[in-house]
Amino acid sequence: MPRYVVLEYLDASQYTRHALHADDCTWTEKNCYADLWIELLHSLKLDPLAALSFTIAIDFEGDQWTFFKPVHDELHELYGVDVQELTVWRPLIDHASEHLRHGKLVSTEADAFWLPDTAGTDYRNKHSKTTIVLNDLDIEHQRLGYFHNAGYYQLHGEDFVKTFRLDVAPDPTFLPLFAEFVRIDKRVQRSPHELATRAWTLLAKHLQRVPSDNPFTRFRERFANDLTELQTQGLAFYHAWAFAATRQAGAAFELAAAHLRWLSSHGYKGLDSAIEAFDVISVDNKAFILKGARSVNSRRPLDLPATFDRMEAAWAQGIQALRRAVQG
Repeated sequence: MPRYVVLEYLDASQYTRHALHADDCTWTEKNCYADLWIELLHSLKLDPLAALSFTIAIDFEGDQWTFFKPVHDELHELYGVDVQELTVWRPLIDHASEHLRHGKLVSTEADAFWLPDTAGTDYRNKHSKTTIVLNDLDIEHQRLGYFHNAGYYQLHGEDFVKTFRLDVAPDPTFLPLFAEFVRIDKRVQRSPHELATRAWTLLAKHLQRVPSDNPFTRFRERFANDLTELQTQGLAFYHAWAFAATRQAGAAFELAAAHLRWLSSHGYKGLDSAIEAFDVISVDNKAFILKGARSVNSRRPLDLPATFDRMEAAWAQGIQALRRAVQG
Protein backbone atom coordinates (compact mmCIF):
# COMPACT_ATOMS: atom_id res chain seq x y z
CA MET A 1 0.00 0.00 0.00
CA PRO A 2 1.36 3.45 -0.86
CA ARG A 3 2.47 6.16 1.48
CA TYR A 4 0.74 9.51 1.16
CA VAL A 5 2.65 12.55 2.42
CA VAL A 6 2.17 16.25 1.76
CA LEU A 7 5.09 17.95 3.51
CA GLU A 8 7.84 15.44 2.80
CA TYR A 9 10.57 17.46 4.51
CA LEU A 10 9.08 17.09 8.00
CA ASP A 11 10.71 14.69 10.46
CA ALA A 12 9.01 14.29 13.83
CA SER A 13 12.30 13.40 15.52
CA GLN A 14 13.98 16.60 14.26
CA TYR A 15 11.06 19.01 14.41
CA THR A 16 11.67 22.50 15.83
CA ARG A 17 8.68 24.32 17.29
CA HIS A 18 7.75 27.90 16.54
CA ALA A 19 8.84 30.44 19.17
CA LEU A 20 5.20 30.86 20.25
CA HIS A 21 5.56 27.39 21.76
CA ALA A 22 8.96 27.88 23.37
CA ASP A 23 9.44 26.67 26.94
CA ASP A 24 9.75 30.24 28.20
CA CYS A 25 6.24 31.19 27.03
CA THR A 26 3.73 31.82 29.79
CA TRP A 27 1.43 29.30 28.09
CA THR A 28 3.48 26.79 26.11
CA GLU A 29 0.25 25.31 24.76
CA LYS A 30 -2.72 27.54 24.02
CA ASN A 31 -5.56 25.38 22.68
CA CYS A 32 -5.36 22.43 20.34
CA TYR A 33 -6.77 24.16 17.26
CA ALA A 34 -4.83 27.41 17.52
CA ASP A 35 -1.66 25.50 18.40
CA LEU A 36 -1.73 23.18 15.41
CA TRP A 37 -2.31 26.13 13.08
CA ILE A 38 0.67 27.96 14.52
CA GLU A 39 2.83 24.93 13.79
CA LEU A 40 1.28 24.17 10.41
CA LEU A 41 1.85 27.73 9.17
CA HIS A 42 5.36 27.62 10.60
CA SER A 43 6.03 24.37 8.71
CA LEU A 44 4.70 25.94 5.50
CA LYS A 45 7.28 28.73 6.01
CA LEU A 46 4.48 31.23 6.63
CA ASP A 47 4.55 33.58 9.61
CA PRO A 48 1.77 32.65 12.09
CA LEU A 49 2.25 35.90 14.02
CA ALA A 50 0.35 37.71 11.28
CA ALA A 51 -2.84 35.72 11.86
CA LEU A 52 -3.47 36.32 15.57
CA SER A 53 -5.63 39.47 15.66
CA PHE A 54 -8.77 37.37 16.30
CA THR A 55 -7.59 36.80 19.88
CA ILE A 56 -8.40 40.34 21.03
CA ALA A 57 -12.15 39.78 20.56
CA ILE A 58 -12.55 36.84 22.94
CA ASP A 59 -15.33 37.13 25.52
CA PHE A 60 -16.41 35.47 28.74
CA GLU A 61 -19.33 33.31 27.61
CA GLY A 62 -20.85 32.46 31.01
CA ASP A 63 -19.27 29.10 31.80
CA GLN A 64 -16.15 29.52 29.65
CA TRP A 65 -14.06 31.96 27.63
CA THR A 66 -14.25 31.91 23.85
CA PHE A 67 -12.39 28.91 22.41
CA PHE A 68 -10.36 31.08 20.06
CA LYS A 69 -9.61 29.76 16.58
CA PRO A 70 -7.96 31.20 13.47
CA VAL A 71 -10.52 32.54 11.01
CA HIS A 72 -10.51 30.52 7.80
CA ASP A 73 -11.22 33.51 5.56
CA GLU A 74 -8.26 35.30 7.13
CA LEU A 75 -5.95 32.35 6.51
CA HIS A 76 -6.87 32.71 2.86
CA GLU A 77 -6.51 36.49 2.92
CA LEU A 78 -3.06 36.38 4.51
CA TYR A 79 -1.54 33.22 3.06
CA GLY A 80 -3.75 31.85 0.28
CA VAL A 81 -4.48 28.75 2.40
CA ASP A 82 -7.99 27.39 1.82
CA VAL A 83 -9.83 25.41 4.53
CA GLN A 84 -13.08 23.57 3.75
CA GLU A 85 -15.21 21.13 5.69
CA LEU A 86 -14.74 17.48 4.78
CA THR A 87 -17.88 15.36 4.78
CA VAL A 88 -16.99 12.11 6.54
CA TRP A 89 -19.24 9.66 4.73
CA ARG A 90 -16.82 6.71 4.66
CA PRO A 91 -13.98 5.51 6.92
CA LEU A 92 -11.60 8.32 7.85
CA ILE A 93 -8.57 6.50 6.48
CA ASP A 94 -10.18 6.44 3.02
CA HIS A 95 -10.73 10.19 3.13
CA ALA A 96 -7.18 10.72 4.38
CA SER A 97 -5.76 8.65 1.51
CA GLU A 98 -7.88 10.51 -1.02
CA HIS A 99 -6.95 14.02 0.04
CA LEU A 100 -3.34 13.53 1.08
CA ARG A 101 -2.49 11.95 -2.28
CA HIS A 102 -3.86 15.10 -3.93
CA GLY A 103 -1.67 17.33 -1.77
CA LYS A 104 -4.31 18.41 0.75
CA LEU A 105 -3.78 18.14 4.49
CA VAL A 106 -6.60 16.78 6.63
CA SER A 107 -7.66 18.24 9.97
CA THR A 108 -9.77 15.89 12.07
CA GLU A 109 -11.07 15.26 15.54
CA ALA A 110 -9.18 12.53 17.37
CA ASP A 111 -9.06 10.80 20.74
CA ALA A 112 -6.02 11.95 22.71
CA PHE A 113 -5.98 8.53 24.41
CA TRP A 114 -4.16 7.23 21.30
CA LEU A 115 -1.82 10.19 20.72
CA PRO A 116 1.65 9.50 22.14
CA ASP A 117 2.55 13.19 22.32
CA THR A 118 0.10 13.47 25.25
CA ALA A 119 2.13 11.02 27.36
CA GLY A 120 1.86 11.98 31.01
CA THR A 121 -1.64 13.41 30.60
CA ASP A 122 -4.21 11.76 28.30
CA TYR A 123 -2.20 9.08 26.45
CA ARG A 124 -3.46 5.63 27.46
CA ASN A 125 -5.00 7.33 30.49
CA LYS A 126 -8.06 9.40 29.52
CA HIS A 127 -10.31 9.65 26.47
CA SER A 128 -10.64 13.26 25.36
CA LYS A 129 -11.47 14.98 22.09
CA THR A 130 -8.80 16.99 20.34
CA THR A 131 -7.86 18.03 16.82
CA ILE A 132 -4.91 16.86 14.73
CA VAL A 133 -3.71 17.52 11.18
CA LEU A 134 -2.72 14.49 9.12
CA ASN A 135 0.35 14.93 6.93
CA ASP A 136 2.13 11.61 6.42
CA LEU A 137 0.04 8.42 6.10
CA ASP A 138 1.86 5.10 5.70
CA ILE A 139 -0.84 2.44 5.69
CA GLU A 140 1.42 -0.55 5.09
CA HIS A 141 3.63 0.20 8.09
CA GLN A 142 0.80 1.72 10.14
CA ARG A 143 2.53 5.05 10.73
CA LEU A 144 1.09 8.55 10.84
CA GLY A 145 2.88 11.89 10.95
CA TYR A 146 0.58 14.51 12.43
CA PHE A 147 0.42 18.02 13.89
CA HIS A 148 -0.99 18.28 17.37
CA ASN A 149 -0.79 20.98 20.04
CA ALA A 150 2.70 22.50 19.99
CA GLY A 151 4.49 20.22 17.57
CA TYR A 152 4.71 17.57 14.87
CA TYR A 153 4.70 13.90 15.91
CA GLN A 154 4.46 10.32 14.71
CA LEU A 155 2.30 7.45 15.94
CA HIS A 156 2.24 3.82 14.85
CA GLY A 157 0.94 0.33 15.58
CA GLU A 158 -2.04 0.09 17.91
CA ASP A 159 -2.29 3.87 18.12
CA PHE A 160 -2.66 3.96 14.33
CA VAL A 161 -5.27 1.19 14.35
CA LYS A 162 -7.33 2.88 17.08
CA THR A 163 -7.07 6.37 15.64
CA PHE A 164 -8.54 5.14 12.35
CA ARG A 165 -10.85 2.54 13.98
CA LEU A 166 -9.40 -0.21 11.81
CA ASP A 167 -10.19 -2.92 14.35
CA VAL A 168 -13.97 -2.44 14.29
CA ALA A 169 -16.62 -2.72 11.63
CA PRO A 170 -18.35 0.49 10.49
CA ASP A 171 -20.83 1.45 13.20
CA PRO A 172 -23.88 3.54 12.22
CA THR A 173 -24.25 4.65 15.86
CA PHE A 174 -20.73 6.15 15.87
CA LEU A 175 -21.19 9.79 14.93
CA PRO A 176 -18.92 10.99 12.11
CA LEU A 177 -15.88 12.99 13.12
CA PHE A 178 -15.74 16.67 12.25
CA ALA A 179 -12.99 17.08 9.67
CA GLU A 180 -11.60 19.64 7.25
CA PHE A 181 -9.23 19.55 4.32
CA VAL A 182 -6.56 22.21 3.84
CA ARG A 183 -5.55 23.26 0.34
CA ILE A 184 -2.04 24.69 0.24
CA ASP A 185 -1.30 24.59 -3.49
CA LYS A 186 -2.12 28.30 -3.90
CA ARG A 187 -0.40 29.54 -0.77
CA VAL A 188 1.32 32.90 -1.08
CA GLN A 189 4.60 34.05 0.44
CA ARG A 190 3.81 37.73 0.94
CA SER A 191 6.45 40.28 1.81
CA PRO A 192 6.62 41.23 5.52
CA HIS A 193 5.31 44.70 4.64
CA GLU A 194 2.28 43.38 2.74
CA LEU A 195 1.55 40.80 5.42
CA ALA A 196 1.65 43.46 8.14
CA THR A 197 -0.58 45.79 6.13
CA ARG A 198 -3.20 43.09 5.76
CA ALA A 199 -2.89 42.08 9.42
CA TRP A 200 -3.42 45.69 10.54
CA THR A 201 -6.67 45.83 8.55
CA LEU A 202 -7.82 42.59 10.19
CA LEU A 203 -6.97 43.96 13.64
CA ALA A 204 -9.26 46.93 13.03
CA LYS A 205 -12.02 44.53 12.01
CA HIS A 206 -11.66 42.45 15.18
CA LEU A 207 -11.76 45.58 17.33
CA GLN A 208 -15.37 45.95 16.19
CA ARG A 209 -16.13 42.54 17.75
CA VAL A 210 -14.68 43.32 21.18
CA PRO A 211 -17.24 42.94 24.03
CA SER A 212 -19.14 46.13 24.86
CA ASP A 213 -18.54 45.67 28.59
CA ASN A 214 -15.56 44.37 30.54
CA PRO A 215 -15.60 40.56 30.37
CA PHE A 216 -13.29 40.24 33.38
CA THR A 217 -15.96 41.85 35.55
CA ARG A 218 -18.36 39.08 34.54
CA PHE A 219 -15.62 36.48 34.99
CA ARG A 220 -15.00 37.71 38.55
CA GLU A 221 -18.68 37.47 39.44
CA ARG A 222 -19.11 33.99 37.98
CA PHE A 223 -15.98 32.65 39.68
CA ALA A 224 -17.21 33.90 43.06
CA ASN A 225 -20.46 32.00 42.50
CA ASP A 226 -18.76 28.84 41.18
CA LEU A 227 -15.95 28.44 43.70
CA THR A 228 -17.96 26.36 46.18
CA GLU A 229 -19.00 23.91 43.45
CA LEU A 230 -15.43 23.71 42.15
CA GLN A 231 -14.19 22.81 45.62
CA THR A 232 -16.97 20.27 46.10
CA GLN A 233 -16.38 18.57 42.74
CA GLY A 234 -12.62 18.31 43.20
CA LEU A 235 -9.50 18.70 41.07
CA ALA A 236 -10.60 16.79 37.95
CA PHE A 237 -13.66 19.03 37.62
CA TYR A 238 -11.56 22.12 38.36
CA HIS A 239 -9.03 21.27 35.64
CA ALA A 240 -11.82 20.92 33.08
CA TRP A 241 -13.22 24.29 34.21
CA ALA A 242 -9.78 25.92 34.17
CA PHE A 243 -9.07 24.73 30.61
CA ALA A 244 -12.32 26.27 29.38
CA ALA A 245 -11.94 29.44 31.42
CA THR A 246 -8.63 30.56 32.87
CA ARG A 247 -6.36 28.96 30.27
CA GLN A 248 -8.33 30.29 27.31
CA ALA A 249 -8.23 33.84 28.66
CA GLY A 250 -4.55 33.74 29.54
CA ALA A 251 -3.36 32.06 26.36
CA ALA A 252 -5.44 34.27 24.07
CA PHE A 253 -3.99 37.45 25.49
CA GLU A 254 -0.46 36.06 25.35
CA LEU A 255 -1.02 35.57 21.61
CA ALA A 256 -2.61 39.01 21.33
CA ALA A 257 0.47 40.59 22.90
CA ALA A 258 2.74 38.61 20.57
CA HIS A 259 0.72 39.78 17.56
CA LEU A 260 1.01 43.41 18.62
CA ARG A 261 4.77 43.08 19.16
CA TRP A 262 5.04 41.71 15.63
CA LEU A 263 3.03 44.65 14.24
CA SER A 264 5.17 47.07 16.25
CA SER A 265 8.31 45.53 14.73
CA HIS A 266 6.86 46.35 11.31
CA GLY A 267 6.40 50.04 12.09
CA TYR A 268 2.96 50.30 13.64
CA LYS A 269 2.93 52.78 16.53
CA GLY A 270 1.05 53.24 19.78
CA LEU A 271 0.89 49.56 20.74
CA ASP A 272 3.16 49.46 23.80
CA SER A 273 0.41 50.13 26.34
CA ALA A 274 -1.80 47.38 24.91
CA ILE A 275 1.12 44.92 24.82
CA GLU A 276 1.89 45.62 28.48
CA ALA A 277 -1.77 45.23 29.46
CA PHE A 278 -2.26 41.94 27.62
CA ASP A 279 0.93 40.55 29.16
CA VAL A 280 -0.53 41.29 32.60
CA ILE A 281 -3.70 39.35 31.75
CA SER A 282 -1.68 36.38 30.49
CA VAL A 283 0.59 36.18 33.54
CA ASP A 284 -2.18 36.80 36.06
CA ASN A 285 -4.29 33.99 34.61
CA LYS A 286 -1.35 31.61 34.91
CA ALA A 287 -0.99 32.50 38.62
CA PHE A 288 -4.76 32.26 39.02
CA ILE A 289 -4.95 28.72 37.62
CA LEU A 290 -2.31 27.51 40.10
CA LYS A 291 -3.82 29.28 43.12
CA GLY A 292 -7.24 27.93 42.18
CA ALA A 293 -5.93 24.37 42.05
CA ARG A 294 -4.42 24.71 45.53
CA SER A 295 -7.67 26.16 46.88
CA VAL A 296 -9.78 23.38 45.37
CA ASN A 297 -7.41 20.71 46.65
CA SER A 298 -7.35 22.12 50.19
CA ARG A 299 -10.92 23.47 50.14
CA ARG A 300 -9.65 26.68 51.65
CA PRO A 301 -11.14 30.08 50.74
CA LEU A 302 -9.68 31.85 47.73
CA ASP A 303 -10.02 35.59 47.50
CA LEU A 304 -8.35 37.24 44.53
CA PRO A 305 -9.56 40.88 44.48
CA ALA A 306 -6.17 42.29 43.49
CA THR A 307 -5.82 39.79 40.63
CA PHE A 308 -9.25 40.54 39.23
CA ASP A 309 -8.73 44.29 39.72
CA ARG A 310 -5.53 44.09 37.64
CA MET A 311 -7.13 42.01 34.89
CA GLU A 312 -10.18 44.26 34.62
CA ALA A 313 -7.98 47.36 34.46
CA ALA A 314 -5.57 45.74 32.01
CA TRP A 315 -8.35 44.72 29.62
CA ALA A 316 -9.78 48.25 29.64
CA GLN A 317 -6.31 49.78 29.19
CA GLY A 318 -5.38 47.43 26.37
CA ILE A 319 -8.57 47.85 24.37
CA GLN A 320 -8.57 51.63 24.76
CA ALA A 321 -4.94 51.81 23.66
CA LEU A 322 -5.67 49.66 20.61
CA ARG A 323 -8.58 51.83 19.59
CA ARG A 324 -6.43 54.94 19.80
CA ALA A 325 -3.70 53.30 17.73
CA VAL A 326 -6.03 52.01 15.04
CA GLN A 327 -8.03 55.24 14.77
CA GLY A 328 -4.81 57.20 14.47
